[in-house]
Amino acid sequence: MQKQFIILHNILKLTGMKNFIHLFIVFCLVSTAKAQTQQEAWDSTYRPASYTLKVAQFESYEHSPGDVVFLGNSITAGTDWYELLQMPQARNRGISGDITFGVLQRLDEVIKGKPSKLFILIGINDISRNIPDSVIIANYAKIVRRVKAGSPKTKIFTESILPTNRSFDKFKNHYNKEAHIAAVNQGIQKIASSEGATYIDLHPTFADSAGNLDARLTYDGLHLNAEGYKRWAALLKSKGYLK
Repeated sequence: MQKQFIILHNILKLTGMKNFIHLFIVFCLVSTAKAQTQQEAWDSTYRPASYTLKVAQFESYEHSPGDVVFLGNSITAGTDWYELLQMPQARNRGISGDITFGVLQRLDEVIKGKPSKLFILIGINDISRNIPDSVIIANYAKIVRRVKAGSPKTKIFTESILPTNRSFDKFKNHYNKEAHIAAVNQGIQKIASSEGATYIDLHPTFADSAGNLDARLTYDGLHLNAEGYKRWAALLKSKGYLK
């Protein structure tokens, strides 16, 4: 503060009162605009075009305490979990393009069904939309805590965000975000540990030797192909998470 006062005092001596006031007003306006720009760099209100329809569909379905729910974005939405796992109680609650704020908004539909198991995979779209890692992690914690409070018997599985592969060119905003993915995954793991959930580290299962999404398991560097989903299912089965 003392340093700032000295700078302002020197400017005042050099410019005179009128010019100083003018410069000070400009400085305030620029600072305010910069702060607003930084704040507006990400948007918590974004919802994909299909969001309202999908939520209405989910709410219209029958719910059972025996349900095994897969909750997330397009990576979750991209397969038929019933068929993939040969599990009649599997329920898909993935919405393409969804972010953690969207999951929080629609979470009551999941909670009211009191599912036996809940697998959560969300966050890569948040990262692509420049939502800060700390905000994503905080939202993830809110999701877990709300499920625990509203459906205490539900066994919660938090799944790590998958790697991406920048050798493709369709989802440029999602690529080259390895540091963010690692930071959020670390946060998710800590949440699982502190909240009594089970953390499933999917990342190494889908990564190649360079840490990118294995090109054999994707068709666009972000989403999984049939072989990718088979690998996901094999992991869940081999670790006994579906029993």
